[in-house]
Amino acid sequence: MKITAIIPTFNEEIHIEDAIKSVSFADEIIVIDSYSTDKTVELARKHNVKLIQRVFDDFSTQKNFAIDQATYDWIYVLDADERVTPPLREEILQAVKNPGEFVGFYAYRTFYFIGRKVNYSGWQRDKVIRLFLKKYCRYNGNPVHEVIQADGKIGFFKNKLEHYSYRNFDHYISKLNQYSWLRAKQLHDQGKKVGIYHVLVKPIARFFIHYIIRLGFLDGFPGFVVAVTQSYGVLTRYIKLWLINHGLR
Repeated sequence: MKITAIIPTFNEEIHIEDAIKSVSFADEIIVIDSYSTDKTVELARKHNVKLIQRVFDDFSTQKNFAIDQATYDWIYVLDADERVTPPLREEILQAVKNPGEFVGFYAYRTFYFIGRKVNYSGWQRDKVIRLFLKKYCRYNGNPVHEVIQADGKIGFFKNKLEHYSYRNFDHYISKLNQYSWLRAKQLHDQGKKVGIYHVLVKPIARFFIHYIIRLGFLDGFPGFVVAVTQSYGVLTRYIKLWLINHGLR
């Protein structure tokens, strides 16, 4: 069986070549780019990939569009900041040869943040469906945190993806801001309103969850930063929702 790898991009010049090399085992590689303004496209074209540019609307629609362009039944979706390790690559190839009863497979991710591997802080449980049969799986349309809806059983890989999600602290904050706007718009469309609970209690609760319950304190200073910024993300989400609700955005 053959595999199509899909890499969604927007301004990923520091990642794109390593990402492409990471899925060099695939029989087809599609880079779907949201009109990057850096060298992402130029660098991608140096490799044997199918490059598609499409205006970004939301993550699910973008990925579903790319899946529709795939030549092969098995799809492997790789975010540009992820890397498939050699042991995981072997698992992927074996899964395609002998999937058994599974139509897709979860991969756990190892996070790297501000120069450190993060072992706790809630990220230790992070998993995503990355390999799947396209006729049984589809992204669900959630504009913020897209997930696969699968018509069948999903297995698990033993080996983890490496996830270099944030280039630096500023990039981390910019992503939090992007997601908070998307989530605020989603809540607005659902008719949600903002109260004291949302701007006072929920941010504090989020800090407690990441730093205490999810053992962020074991990650040292990076764990503290994760907890604080996750709290900040919740606070700004509801500030932005208030702005949208009052026609100020």
